[in-house]
Amino acid sequence: MADLAPDDPAHIGGYRLLARLGTGGMGRVYLARSAGGRTLAVKLVRAELAQEPEFRERFRLEVEAAGRVGDRWTAPVLDADTEAATPWVATGYIAGPSLGEVLAKGRHGAAPYGPLPGPSLRVLAYGLASALLDIHGAGLVHRDLKPSNVLLTIDGPRVIDFGIARALEQVPEATLTATGSVVGSPGFMSPEQLRGGRLTAASDVFGLGAVLAYAATGRPPFGGGSGGVHTVMFRIASEEPDLTGCPPEDTELRELLADCLAKDPEQRPAPEEVIERVQPVPVGPSAPPWLPAGLLAELGRHAAQLLDTDTPSPGSGSDSGSGSGSGSGSGSGEPGTARLPRPPDPGPGSGSSASAASAATSPARRRRRPSRGTVVALTAVGALGLVGAGYAASGAGLPLLGSEGKKASGSDVPSRYVGTWTGPVERDGKPTGQYRQFVISRGKVGEVVANSGSLGKSYLCRSDGKLTAKPGGTSGGGDELRLDTKVVKSVPVDTCTALGEHTLTAGPGDRLTWRAAGRTATLQRSEGRARLPEALVGTWRRTLPGGGTQQLVVDSGVREGDGLPLVSEGPEHCEATLGVFSVPADARAPVRVGPPELRRERSRGTCATGGSSTLRIDGASLVREFAGGTVR
Repeated sequence: MADLAPDDPAHIGGYRLLARLGTGGMGRVYLARSAGGRTLAVKLVRAELAQEPEFRERFRLEVEAAGRVGDRWTAPVLDADTEAATPWVATGYIAGPSLGEVLAKGRHGAAPYGPLPGPSLRVLAYGLASALLDIHGAGLVHRDLKPSNVLLTIDGPRVIDFGIARALEQVPEATLTATGSVVGSPGFMSPEQLRGGRLTAASDVFGLGAVLAYAATGRPPFGGGSGGVHTVMFRIASEEPDLTGCPPEDTELRELLADCLAKDPEQRPAPEEVIERVQPVPVGPSAPPWLPAGLLAELGRHAAQLLDTDTPSPGSGSDSGSGSGSGSGSGSGEPGTARLPRPPDPGPGSGSSASAASAATSPARRRRRPSRGTVVALTAVGALGLVGAGYAASGAGLPLLGSEGKKASGSDVPSRYVGTWTGPVERDGKPTGQYRQFVISRGKVGEVVANSGSLGKSYLCRSDGKLTAKPGGTSGGGDELRLDTKVVKSVPVDTCTALGEHTLTAGPGDRLTWRAAGRTATLQRSEGRARLPEALVGTWRRTLPGGGTQQLVVDSGVREGDGLPLVSEGPEHCEATLGVFSVPADARAPVRVGPPELRRERSRGTCATGGSSTLRIDGASLVREFAGGTVR
């Protein structure tokens, strides 16, 4: 942390700058404070990058996606102005040193720093994998997971700078050379990233393995100094990692690191599997300290320094009032609570952060703060006609697998499990914003006995589950259902991955407890394939701020698991389907639907899609409400 220099702005977007945290290839990072007293980290993009239109567009999209990522294991995006003369993004400030700092001090013999012990490594692995689950769930690939992007706090590790590296890929090579910007850090890049290939979530798992190996041994698994960058890149592409120094007593952890560092992306475990393989991990409010006592004491002193950081004197920083990265608002409110006017929105999944009355205006600037929910109101346009006929979502339903006729005596699934079950998902005792549904039928071990649905803020996944053991039998099943699942449908495409083993345990009343990959849910029995409330039936239409209309058709025969046609007509023609995830027993409660599944063959234009939402009636309007404040 350094004092502000004369050429540093005094404010960015209404936030008062306190100190400079660092400078990187993308820009400068400042410690800042809001008018309400919240401490933030504000990244101000380099002026050279801000001149590149491709960078600006990608930066805007990545910041929007990053705003959907949960904040348990990451630094949450709180505010941004991607349209400012110099774009900026504000995240929550994490009061802790980076893993890179801790290991670097350890190499110089500064106690209590150095490689982490086995139990700490397992919590680190759990936290990093959990962060990747949230990041990938928002449709992002981190691309630059490295020790300096992992911060250590008393409550666990936090991942920062997720998704932003992708914006640099759109920048001309000459600009990158001039600014010193690099997409990724060679010692922690996957083989496919070094080759310039297509990156998936598996690339981040390689980075996770490299970071864990570094934390365990105090050095990168493929070297970092001798021989130069090209030697390191060659080792990553063709040699096995050096895991000498990993805790010798923890062979399972060593095997996990080796698997994460596999050359073939298909051979690496998914983040869900990483979480399973490091269990049991003590996390949550009542968990014991996860780091050595001496290091925890240093973290406490590090956090205390923040309390001593006062607002700089009037002579510090440039006296511009708003600074070169200023936004259009005053910044007088706390980030994360404001509702802002909505920018143009041609896509089929787009939402608005304002009511229908204010949605007709389109601001010249797009400054974003994640809101508690975004709302779109659509108005009925009369009786349902043939609009959108034939839009039923193929494969989106949750049938009972054709086994209704199987007798209970011929089934390994106890009768108390058979039915439809739905509930909210938690991780570490906190809601994730996700929902889980199981449709369970009778069947034998080895057969598909369940259809599973997983609804997140930006995805909808459908899976088939095979019974792996007979409950109460001798094959290790216990008094619970154990399922091995396979993804059969993913919206958006290639977003979903299998979680590994699922366990379902019957509880008192009509309840099941679900567990998988460190997540849990209490599922309530619900009516299978329930019809949508009659109040929702009709053809609903709204006017798009950028011109044109958006229309949603709800047929009287639509049930849970079916699809609703959504058509946007304006500068672009976009057709999509909203998959109905769950219909509550209370007709007044909102119906949950997944993100729009774009029908590319019937669309014209880019047709950006939005996230998952709920549908409810408010007076004469159908209200579609989004979580996470996504604005497109």
